[in-house]
Amino acid sequence: MTSSAEVAAYRLEPRVAAAVVDVFVYVVVLNLFVEYLPRVISETFTLSLLTAVLLKGVLEVVVAAKNRVRARFRAASRPVGKVVAAVTLWVVLIGSKFLVLEAVDLVFGSKVSLGGFLSVTLLIICLLLSRAAVRRLLQAPPAHLGAGAASRTGDPS
Repeated sequence: MTSSAEVAAYRLEPRVAAAVVDVFVYVVVLNLFVEYLPRVISETFTLSLLTAVLLKGVLEVVVAAKNRVRARFRAASRPVGKVVAAVTLWVVLIGSKFLVLEAVDLVFGSKVSLGGFLSVTLLIICLLLSRAAVRRLLQAPPAHLGAGAASRTGDPS
């Protein structure tokens, strides 16, 4: 019989668990794009999974860069600083689509194609919205709901 301390020792760190869930969400969304958009191609499920992992890594870098530029925009006190930060943010947002396209082409060649700029933009928006929706769905219920929320979900704890 395992103790609660042993079970707790085997739990994933929340950031790792979130990353795994993100990859699974990305695989589902990517494969829906493969199914319904003829320009989006992945030759195998394995390539879809690997593409999802690549997208997770690239999008994490892009989101971090975007957050840094946003912080600079908020911190800028002069109009010139705000303009420079706004242009930089625009470059990051537009350039990230090309970065994704090039990374996928470099790693997978013709075996995976995310289409062009518009389809990859739509894909990235859907990936990020889906990720946010699933994360919100998996969040713990607010403390004010108490035990009543657990009994409604069928969770015995």
